[in-house]
Amino acid sequence: MNTLLSSVARGRLVAGAVAAAAAAGLTPLAAQADTGKLLLTGGVSTIEGAAGGGLSPWAVIGSQASGGEIGVAAYASRAVTDDYALTGYGVAVGLHDRFELSLAHQKFNTGNALGVLDGALGIPPTFGGLPLKQDIFGAKYRIAGDAVLDSDTWMPQIAVGIQHKRLAANAFTEGVVEGVLGAKRSGTDVYVSATKLFLAQGLLVNGTLRATKANQNGLLGFGGNLDNGYELRPEISVAYLLRKDLAVGFEYRAMTNKLRNEFIPGALEADHWKDVFIAWAPSKNLSLTAAYVDLGKIAPGLTANRKQRGAYLSAQVAF
Repeated sequence: MNTLLSSVARGRLVAGAVAAAAAAGLTPLAAQADTGKLLLTGGVSTIEGAAGGGLSPWAVIGSQASGGEIGVAAYASRAVTDDYALTGYGVAVGLHDRFELSLAHQKFNTGNALGVLDGALGIPPTFGGLPLKQDIFGAKYRIAGDAVLDSDTWMPQIAVGIQHKRLAANAFTEGVVEGVLGAKRSGTDVYVSATKLFLAQGLLVNGTLRATKANQNGLLGFGGNLDNGYELRPEISVAYLLRKDLAVGFEYRAMTNKLRNEFIPGALEADHWKDVFIAWAPSKNLSLTAAYVDLGKIAPGLTANRKQRGAYLSAQVAF
C-alpha cells in the first residue's frame, strides 16, 4: 500500500509540475502524454552512443522511456572535415529512466593523410584512405536528481558512466599505433555528468568530467609513448530551446596528448573538440541534429598542420 501511494504521489507531482509550467506560459517545452518525457530534454545520441549532445554524454537516460518503462533509441551520424570523415551508428536502451546501455560503431576514414607515412615509417601505399574502426560499449546509471522534477531548484541530475572502446586490428593499428606509438587498441573511459535543466528559461547546461587514456576518442589508441596513465578531461554542453521542438547550443570536449612521433615532430598533436549545433524534433520519436564542428589538429604532421573543421549530421529514432 505504501508503495502504491508513493507511486501515485510521484505521478501527481510530475503532472502537477508540467501542468503548472505550461499554464503559466513559462516554458517552450511540451510533455509527451504517453511517456511523461519532455521533448528534446532526453538529448540526442552522441558519437559514442550514449544520450547527450553530439560530442559529450549528459546525465539524462536515452530513449522516450520514463520511470517504469523500457525504451530504445537508434542513431546514424556523419562528420566530414577537411581531411577526414567519421561515420557512426548505434543503439541505446533506457531502463526505467535509471539505467542506460549503449553500443556504437565508428568508422574513421583517413583519406590521403596516411600517405605521408609511406617514406617516413615504411607504411605501404595501400594505407592511403585506410578506415579505422572502433566499437564502443557503454553503460550509464542515474545516481541522483531529476532534470524535470528538480528544474525549479539548483539540484542537477547526476549520472555516472563507463565506455569500453576497442579499436579494430589491422596492419596500421598493430604496427604503428601499438608498435611505434606504444598505445593500446582497447581502453575504458569512466565519467560523471551533471545536467541542469532550467525549465522556465528553456535552458539546459551539462558538465562532464571524464577519466580517459584515449587518443582522439580512441581512434588512435589508448595511452602511448608520452604517457600511459589516466587523465581527467572536462566536457561542457549548453542548449537553449527556441521553441518546443528546436534547440541550439554549443559543446566543448578536451582531448589528451599522449603520443610522440620521433620521425615527424608534432605530427600527432591533438586539440580540443568544439561544435555549434541545432537540433530539431519534428515528432517525439525523431530528432535531427546538424552542427559545425571544429576538431582542431588531428595528426597535423600528416595534413600540413591543417585544423579539421567541417559539418556534422545525425538522425535519431527513439521509442
